[in-house]
Order: sequence, then structure tokens, then C-alpha cells
Amino acid sequence: MLLALDVGNTQTVVGLYDLVPDEGNVLRRLADTNLIDHWRIATNVERTADEHALVLQEFLGFHGASWDDNDIEGIVVCSSVPRVTGSLRRMAERYFAMAALVVEPGIRTGLPILYDNPKEVGADRIADAVAAFDLFGGPTIVVDFGTATTFEAISAKGEYMGGAIFPGIDISLDALFARAAALRRVELVEPRNVIGRSTVESMQSGAIYGYTSLVDGMCERIRAELEADATVVATGGLSGLIGPLSSAISHVEPWLTLHGLRLIFEKNATP
Repeated sequence: MLLALDVGNTQTVVGLYDLVPDEGNVLRRLADTNLIDHWRIATNVERTADEHALVLQEFLGFHGASWDDNDIEGIVVCSSVPRVTGSLRRMAERYFAMAALVVEPGIRTGLPILYDNPKEVGADRIADAVAAFDLFGGPTIVVDFGTATTFEAISAKGEYMGGAIFPGIDISLDALFARAAALRRVELVEPRNVIGRSTVESMQSGAIYGYTSLVDGMCERIRAELEADATVVATGGLSGLIGPLSSAISHVEPWLTLHGLRLIFEKNATP
């Protein structure tokens, strides 16, 4: 089995995939199936390698798997948090007796990166782009709703063109609560109307419909620069909420980043 870990600034998403023998039983490739299972945990920079192993072992136990039994044959990681990256490297070496494949400069992705400095592109953004082009071809726009809301543009040729980065919805609301004494935290659900009839509804309208309009407007501008009617796919924790309200988003793929990690693992496992 393969463990795929997407480490964000706020949450870490863990995916468990199956592995099957390749022809001649020489190489290993990923089975053409969906995720076996997936989990979401809080990202904690203080968590040690031993603690990460303990958490993952609890999840693996749901499927009768264990690092003691060598059930895990590969680990692939993309991370926005360097301290957690180091901890996961040490965990993989000590408990799984293998080196984790970390998405970083030098890793094969099959995706030409046209950034001025390709090393600046976040690993999660690369994984999103790899997955989106695999699933939908190009041109494609990926909107990832995480700690930051990011936009990725992929050309018809499968080139990573670049994108845009905004503060995420939660960060924006945290700033609002910190600066406005009369406002309190609200649940992020779709309000009854765009015109809120209470402070809570007004904040929900601003956060949800406001960000939806932001997404639609940015996608329109990116499409104009691409000079193509690009497919728009959304991922991340709030994609299921914003996606149905957006006129630009045509696909919602909550596990897009994990799919990209799976593909990158395949490309680097094959000589």
C-alpha cells in the first residue's frame, strides 16, 4: 500500500492507496482504484516522528495494516511546513524502513514549470496541477481552498503556467474577528439570502458569496490570459461549499492533491 500525505499549514490530509505487482513483478505500480481510505488531522509542528508514527498506525489499524508487517511499500509527501517534512522523513526511515518521496526540486513530475523560479512553486500546487491535467487535460484552472486560496493555470500542452494566491476564507475571517470587536465567529454555511438580515447572515454572505464572486472573477481573468475556455476544478476543504455556488467551477475533486501525489510517486518509482 501507498501512504500519501498532503501537509498544509492548518491540516494534513492522509490517503491510503493500494499497490499491485507490475509485469514480471519487478516494479510496483498503483492499482487503478479509488482511495482505500483518507483521513484529515491538524498540522502540528511540535509533533515528533514517533508521534506521527503512532497517529498513522491508528489509521492503518482500521484496515488491518501495520508498519510492523511491512504493509506500507511507499510514502509520498508534499508539505508546506518544513519542520513537519523533516519529522515525516525521520518517521519513514525509523518505522517504515524506507525513504519518503518528498515532492521537491529534482523530483520527476512530467509537468514543465514555467515559473520564473520553479523552485518557488509549492509542492501542493504542483501535485494539484499534475492531477488536474491527468483527469481533465488542458487548459485547466485549479482552485484550491486551503489556508490560502490558490489558483493554478495549466496550458493545453500540460505546462504549469503560474497562478495567484489569496488569503483563505478562514484567515480572512480570523482577521475580521481580531479587528472588529462587535463581530463574532460564525459557522460557514450558505445563508438564506445574499442580503443578510442579521449580522451572522451578513457575515456568511460576505464570506461565501464574496469568495464565490472572487473565484468566478479570477477564473474569467485567467481564461482571458490563456485565451481558452479552460476547465475549472476545485479542491480543498471548502471546495464542496463554494463549488456548487460558482458559475466558473465545473468539477469538485476533494482529493485532487492526493491523486497528484499518487501520480508523482508512480513517475518516480519507474526507472
